[in-house]
Order: sequence, then C-alpha cells, then structure tokens
Amino acid sequence: MERVPMTKNGAEQLRKELEYRKGEKRRQIIAAIEEARAHGDLSENAEYHAAKEEQSHNEGRIKELEDKLARAHIIDPSQIESDRVVFGATVTLIDLDSGTEVVYQIVGVDEADIEAGKVSITSPIARALIGKEIGDIATVRAPNGEREYEVQAIEYI
Repeated sequence: MERVPMTKNGAEQLRKELEYRKGEKRRQIIAAIEEARAHGDLSENAEYHAAKEEQSHNEGRIKELEDKLARAHIIDPSQIESDRVVFGATVTLIDLDSGTEVVYQIVGVDEADIEAGKVSITSPIARALIGKEIGDIATVRAPNGEREYEVQAIEYI
C-alpha cells in the first residue's frame, strides 16, 4: 500500500470534499433522479441518464477520496526542522534568467495550485528543489526548456 504524502491542510480539504460528496451532493443527485423519474419513460429520458451518470461519478470520487485518506501520510510543515528542502517546505527562489523572485510550497499531488504558489511533489520544479540548501542552484527541466533557480530561503510554516 503506497502512502500518499499530503500536508495537514491538504488532508483537511479532502475530508471536507468527502463530507460534502457523501452528504449534500448525494442528496442533490437523488433529488434529480427522482425528478427525472417523474417525467416518465426512462429509456429516452436524458435528465435521468445525466443524473445517473453524475451519481456514478460522485460515488467514484468518494471511493477515490476514501482511498487517498486511508493511505495518507499527513505532514505538518510547521513541525519540520531542516536546512534542506523537503516536502512541505515553502521555498523562496530567484529565477536566474529573469531575476524575478518566486515562492513555492511543495505539497501533495491533490493540493497543487500554481496560482496559489503550491507545487506538487511530483512536478519538475519540486523534484529539482528536494535536498537543496540556501544558496544552491536548482536546474529545472521543464517542457519549455531548462531554467535555473537559486534558493534564497526555506521555511516550514
């Protein structure tokens, strides 16, 4: 059974989604199915088939969330003490090509949100940063070419 790394916040977000899908979302889908059934002939009832498909999707997502939470390796970044970049780190970088500063937190796959500065542990930039210390240069091999970043700060918050 492969463990799924995630931050404490990421696990909480998955729990909230699971609770929503098991409760409110299931009730909405059941109501839609009942309403569609009231329209008569189910063989040509597009609303009924759409609601059943949504039900199947919801139940699949519930199973996926339950599986991920059961295999979760929850990491609280505020409890980590390290001079190196590891899972959960918030890293301040200087892009050596443009001179711009960027800040990323390394998180689990389901938590990644580049707009919020959260990159997946499996992303090219996270893989290049793991194990680096302040002052180290990380070379990132991305689809648009190689980029180099200098590690300016590492925080665990």
